Amino acid sequence: MAELSGLKRGRARARLAAAATAAALLVTGMGAGSASAADPVPSAPTANEARTPASGGSFGIQAEPGDAPINALYGLNSAGDLYGYPPNGSGGLDSRIQVGWDWDNVKHATQVDNDADGNSDGIWQITSTGGVYYGAWGEDPFSIGSGWHIYNKIVSPGNLAGGVADDLIARDSAGSLWIYLGYGNGKVNARKKVGGGWQAYNQIAGKGDLTGDGKADIVARDGGGTLWLYKGTGSHSAPFATRTKIGAGWNQFNALTAVGDIDIDGKADLITRDTAGALYLYKGTGNAAAPFKPRVKIGNSGWNTYRLLF
Repeated sequence: MAELSGLKRGRARARLAAAATAAALLVTGMGAGSASAADPVPSAPTANEARTPASGGSFGIQAEPGDAPINALYGLNSAGDLYGYPPNGSGGLDSRIQVGWDWDNVKHATQVDNDADGNSDGIWQITSTGGVYYGAWGEDPFSIGSGWHIYNKIVSPGNLAGGVADDLIARDSAGSLWIYLGYGNGKVNARKKVGGGWQAYNQIAGKGDLTGDGKADIVARDGGGTLWLYKGTGSHSAPFATRTKIGAGWNQFNALTAVGDIDIDGKADLITRDTAGALYLYKGTGNAAAPFKPRVKIGNSGWNTYRLLF
């Protein structure tokens, strides 16, 4: 389903992990804090981080300071199984790794970086009961709120307001967009309204800086298939500038998501899935006037098996 290739260091640096331990965690899916037969089942599921394997051991690709974040792409299927696809270092994705089970009750999810090191530390997730949880990789999630069934989309584009960690945006069923500032420990502060009218968009995505100004941005696709860029401002009270048009014809895709830098060039990218189930990468340019290069296919048919990509 995904391309296979060796690791290309490029602008990234390779971190050596304990090969035997990491390999065991990836195969068994068990990590620190995972539930055992004697432990109570948490209200939200646990996930392990998908790491990039390399010859003879386990390496992790980490973003350099000032570069776009580097994360795996995660896919959740209808059976409740969660898989991770790390970047392969050559512009595509490595083979999948099962990193979670029993995710049936998760409705929305997004990765979050709490310590600004360029890699996600865990996941925010909303369950079918409206609970919102944060789970660090390999640890049981804890509740950070309730009543979040009002939201039909959550995205963590990055640090939107100059605080200590990545922040969260959420759209409610009335079309209002809200911002929650992250505290750096998985918890968030009280919400603040960004604006209304966001029901016009059927896709919202973002992870990192698309325009080269050092601020996190998002893209949104409207019902007519036009993709719009919302530049980040760094302001809590007004986190996005007025939208600018990227282009038309984006309704050929049934999913748009962003996890950061896939081709390891320091720029944030966009991933799309078409109706046939193929996966494409739009490499970032860092230019607000034309933020993406022409698409490159990085996955053949079969990606429609996932009901969530994040």
